[in-house]
Amino acid sequence: MKAISVRQPWAWAIIYALKDIENRGWPIHYRGDILIHAAKTCTKKEYQVAGEFCQSMGVSIPELKSLRRGQVIGIVTIVDCKFSQVASGWGMPGQYHWELANPREIAPIPYIGQLGIFEVPDDLVMEVAA
Repeated sequence: MKAISVRQPWAWAIIYALKDIENRGWPIHYRGDILIHAAKTCTKKEYQVAGEFCQSMGVSIPELKSLRRGQVIGIVTIVDCKFSQVASGWGMPGQYHWELANPREIAPIPYIGQLGIFEVPDDLVMEVAA
């Protein structure tokens, strides 16, 4: 199954806080379900900046030490992708806004992330998503 690595706390926000836009510098033409992999790396500064943004959206994020990292944590559906020069909700200006829907938590799957879209073996996913 297709997967994308997202740094924390953004990965958490997609699955648990209804973050419905993933900001990327490149478009995606794929539509359908994709795994959300919580990247292993997250600096305190990145966490602080993300926390301030989430707060502005009315979302309080968990403490950094309690966020899962280096694991697939959920599934979301990519429904569209549009470039935008303006900020809107979760969307940042000058980015491709991947429109997300139907976030679902799954039992965490330890996995090494990669850049871009990557594949996670179906047998690993079927065990926890069934």
